[in-house]
Amino acid sequence: MDGGAGGGQPQDTTAATVGVRIHRGRGLPDFLQSVNLKYVKLGYRYLISHLLTLCLIPVMIIVIIEASEMDHNDLRQLWLHLRYNLASVVVFSAFLVFGSTVFIMTRTRPVYLVDYSCYRAPDRLKAPFRTFMEHSRLTGDFDESSLEFQRKILERSGLGDDTYVPEAMHFLPPRPSMQAAREEAEQVMYGALDNLFATTNVKPKDIGILVVNCSLFNPTPSLSSMIVNKYKLRGNVRSFNLGGMGCSAGVIAVDLAKDLLQVHRNTYAVVVSTENITQNWYFGNKKSMLIPNCLFRVGGAAVLLSNKSGDKTRAKYKLVHVVRTHKGSDDKAFMCVYQEQDDAGKTGVSLSKDLMAIAGGALKTNITTLGPLVLPISEQLLFFAKLIVKKFFNKNVKPYIPDFKLAFDHFCIHAGGRAVIDELEKNLQLMPVHVEASRMALHRFGNTSSSSIWYELAYIEAKGRMRRGHRVWQIAFGSGFKCNSAVWEAIRNVKPSRNSPWADCIDKYPVEVVS
Repeated sequence: MDGGAGGGQPQDTTAATVGVRIHRGRGLPDFLQSVNLKYVKLGYRYLISHLLTLCLIPVMIIVIIEASEMDHNDLRQLWLHLRYNLASVVVFSAFLVFGSTVFIMTRTRPVYLVDYSCYRAPDRLKAPFRTFMEHSRLTGDFDESSLEFQRKILERSGLGDDTYVPEAMHFLPPRPSMQAAREEAEQVMYGALDNLFATTNVKPKDIGILVVNCSLFNPTPSLSSMIVNKYKLRGNVRSFNLGGMGCSAGVIAVDLAKDLLQVHRNTYAVVVSTENITQNWYFGNKKSMLIPNCLFRVGGAAVLLSNKSGDKTRAKYKLVHVVRTHKGSDDKAFMCVYQEQDDAGKTGVSLSKDLMAIAGGALKTNITTLGPLVLPISEQLLFFAKLIVKKFFNKNVKPYIPDFKLAFDHFCIHAGGRAVIDELEKNLQLMPVHVEASRMALHRFGNTSSSSIWYELAYIEAKGRMRRGHRVWQIAFGSGFKCNSAVWEAIRNVKPSRNSPWADCIDKYPVEVVS
């Protein structure tokens, strides 16, 4: 429940409640005017940081080639020469050892996504629009203005009638207790993990790293400890619990697991991404705090990562890049999504009127950093050429907008709300098929916070669209304010996992979403 929340809503609310838009009256072309020479700077930094490795590899290749072309007599003469030239032997050996060591120590170990599982709640927890509104009215917590406001949000949100709310919210009056919140967390996390372990045939004792992220529910013992206790994970497991990091925390959790897999060899890492609704339902009448009630729904995902070379043959994806953008040093960005109490003392998440501009700035920074890593050189040259023309010859020339469709085959945009998806489709110049997974995940499961990008990836797989070599861009927004991206490459033609959340309904999609 954070800045990722967005959706259609009436015009009399604060600007922030309309959703995460790129900027009021501005689009990606305006953003790129401030990029200047960042592409060049990033390329320069990358070149310098890897200069030694880039120089040593060609030298070593030349030495190997030359040695392979020598006949027996040449090798004999070389050996005789080296026997009487100890200095040459020492220098050559030192150079070879040093070069090999630098290469081995600086290379990044590949991180593989073996498989993942998305939790699907039982049908008894479904919350159709009519039931949702009737239940809200019967609780007696909302005035008529708030009820009408929620009705309009639901109509324009992009959600369907099959999304789920936790069991505590189905009672009259609702029962948002600590025990109920624990039960929701257990059902989601254990449901996803049970399916993941069954699908991958990995034993819980084999897990060396565990990262759990849940923004608004952080009990003691922690959620990660609950998993350790449930599955009897080994005593030296490296466990982490990320709280308060919003809808983009799923990418942060993957990034943390990736870094740990660079240090700890030959092991598995499990990432569990979820959100807890039970104790975070807002029972007040402040409109900017009512939106999460209408958009957030039950969901979670468990992801199995590996640095074992043997897992390459069975893994689905390889992690290519993670790019994280954090605007928290700016006070407005820090306060734009803020959990607080309203005038009546009821707790909720308040959305600032600056949310749109801040989200746009975070997105701009993120894709500016990501671009040089993923875009083909032709796109980078075109962008650079337009930048030079604009800077030195004609300031009225519009900057070149890189075509990210040339870098990615699939897009998993956080299903924070319809407005989020609409704006990214428009400003990244995507086709409807590129945002289909995001729209359908929002329609079927609602905003499941940090796990939404995995429901979207599962949709693409269920449709049979993932082929070997395809690249996927997962992008998520979150409080703080953050914009994070993860890039994956398919190692093989990917089939849907067993017990996919789309297993019995994929043939019904895509559906027409009423605007």
